Amino acid sequence: MASLVQQESTQDASNLPVPEGARMGALSLTMAWWAVCSAIFYIVVGASLAMSYGAKNAIIGMVLSVISYGIINGIISRYAIKEGLSVALFSRRLFGSAGASLATLIFFSTAIYYAVFEGSVIAVAMNKMFPWLDYKWAALIVVVYSVLLIFGSVQKWLDKFNGVLLPFYIIGLIAAVVVSISEYGYQANWINLGSANATPFGWWNCFTYYMGVWVLMLFTFDYARFGKPKDSSYHARYNFGMPFYLITFLVNGIVGIYLIASIPQDAALSEVSVVLSIIKLLGIWGLLFVWVTQTRINTANYYLATVNMQAFFDNILRIKAPKLVWSLVVGAVVYVLMLSNVFSYILQALAYQGVFVVAWVGVALAHILFKSHNDMKAESNHLNLVGLIAWLLSTVVGILIMHSDIASFAAPATFIVSLGFYSFAKQKSITPTHSNA
Repeated sequence: MASLVQQESTQDASNLPVPEGARMGALSLTMAWWAVCSAIFYIVVGASLAMSYGAKNAIIGMVLSVISYGIINGIISRYAIKEGLSVALFSRRLFGSAGASLATLIFFSTAIYYAVFEGSVIAVAMNKMFPWLDYKWAALIVVVYSVLLIFGSVQKWLDKFNGVLLPFYIIGLIAAVVVSISEYGYQANWINLGSANATPFGWWNCFTYYMGVWVLMLFTFDYARFGKPKDSSYHARYNFGMPFYLITFLVNGIVGIYLIASIPQDAALSEVSVVLSIIKLLGIWGLLFVWVTQTRINTANYYLATVNMQAFFDNILRIKAPKLVWSLVVGAVVYVLMLSNVFSYILQALAYQGVFVVAWVGVALAHILFKSHNDMKAESNHLNLVGLIAWLLSTVVGILIMHSDIASFAAPATFIVSLGFYSFAKQKSITPTHSNA
């Protein structure tokens, strides 16, 4: 056990900064990170927004999201590369150790929720293709191999694995569109999907919807820390920047819009309906495509859930079990949730946690842009009141607006309040009040 912990301390444990010797080359980190771009979730979101607000509004919302995500993650990735900190360690600078525990709790639970969704998609696809394979056994297979995939570190395995699968994802995405055109003919009217629901400011609803997935900013932080300082500009501009989100949001979203506009749907739109449409189009090759897309994204989900769960229990209960143990715990939790009818509750939980995440991003950006002499003090103390007040105040504002008639302003208001309050405190040189416990 001790040797495993020592080994992790030089690899990807979340309780220590990543040392120079453990940093990854630009291509290796790119291959590991770009696993995140291939979730069917992004295909479904694009199609759902198009049906709710019109395809043109959805595309405008995607473009604005590509720009905003690219700018914010460019700033975050440069800082993470420079400092080598995980979300857990960085959150200690923002909020003190107590606040950092809340941040890692939200992070690992959100990653688990996404792992449940994406794993269920694979299990449903396997059950559809092979009806003799019961869903519960398909789910178990998915969980077991997902856990096995993250036994190794990011540096030594996940980059190579996802690098090999990347071409299959691209080929599968193109094949789905080509076969759809071959089967049903080119649907030139796809750009007008959902036009009956289009409103003048529908693009705003689409843009703010993508703010609910700002947990990707935390994903960025935990991956970018493995980058080498000499590659900082490349990672900020390209790997974690706009080109990544151009593929993740815009390309995936437009493919989703086109497929839904061209393939007859037997049921309401969902990740499952899109999966069944792809399997209907491509057969066994469709199942392979689904496996590639969902397995790639789940390497990130399982990995980030594991290291942040490890950090949470280390900080709260001083349990110093190795990453291997926590990956097994994550797998067990994911499997139980995959067998439970908890999706409506998970969606509600994600909505609330999304507000917490947006608030975290606002405080993080303010901290990065307005550093002060107090930054290092907070890291070793139990409580940083200014950071916590900024985080929790903006979260409360966001939740209140979320339940009002202007719900589409919840995420932007949360971000503005957290960024503004913390920035004001830094600029006015307000010294945080610390309390040792």
